[in-house]
Amino acid sequence: MPDNKHPLVSVISINYNGLHETVEMIKSFDQVTYPNVEIIIVDNASTEDPSAISKQFPHVTLFMNETNEGFAGGNNRGIEIAKGEYILLLNNDTLVEPGFLEPLIERCQSAERVGIVCPKLVYFEDQNIIQYAGYTKISPITGRGHGIGFNEKDTGKYDTPTITQRAHGAAMFMPKPVIERVGLMAEIYFLYYEEMDYCERIKKAGYNIWYEPQSKIIHKESMSVGKNSLMKTYYLSRNRLLYLRRQVDWPIFFITMLYYTFIAVPKNILTLMKSREWSHLKAYWRGFIWHFKHFKIHNDKPYISKQY
Repeated sequence: MPDNKHPLVSVISINYNGLHETVEMIKSFDQVTYPNVEIIIVDNASTEDPSAISKQFPHVTLFMNETNEGFAGGNNRGIEIAKGEYILLLNNDTLVEPGFLEPLIERCQSAERVGIVCPKLVYFEDQNIIQYAGYTKISPITGRGHGIGFNEKDTGKYDTPTITQRAHGAAMFMPKPVIERVGLMAEIYFLYYEEMDYCERIKKAGYNIWYEPQSKIIHKESMSVGKNSLMKTYYLSRNRLLYLRRQVDWPIFFITMLYYTFIAVPKNILTLMKSREWSHLKAYWRGFIWHFKHFKIHNDKPYISKQY
């Protein structure tokens, strides 16, 4: 029978050749105090065998993707089979604290028009250092924003719940009806900027994004991709402009393109040339010229991506 006092929370996490991190994340749920949780692991066509997840954790649902559908696609497949009234998209390189779910649910139930609630994120290497305590507005010209509390010592300065401009993709807690209204994440991104795009769509639908510091998650930043990954360079280059194309209207977008073409791109190219990072330069350039091959972006159909 449904537990009206403790609505089901569906935790969705993607595994891609990160079995050790995924197992550690699942283990951290052993101490979680909230009694009604389902865990869904979406394996994005890993080359390593993920069957150990089912063997070690028979209560966990393991969904096997035939191809790597990226962050958005993997999470979408999990959402499609989730049964919960609340959905938590959680990176596999995280560790949760025992009472982290209750404040997220309470925020959804006590505030109006809640679209996403994000916990405080701290670094695994030094859990007194904040990674996320909210975010400033993304500039429609540069495509950049400022992380509130980023790399600051956690002294309690950011312990007040507040509406913020965007969520952090490592942990996004959402009521299921919000997803049903707004739709799934845009799979065209594959990796990076998809959560920014999702936040903008959710805000345009009339919902708020909350930072909830009474909930805390420990994050092992960039373990799955790597700080010097060519994939990361390519998708950050491609998707920054893709986000701006989808979210910035004319005539402001004309200024955006002037900035991007004559300032941002030359600056990044010169920086990579100066450091002699030729492979990253090639990846960055590939990300930029992708847009010359894909002039039309289907903003009216934000989830499709197969034709790209």
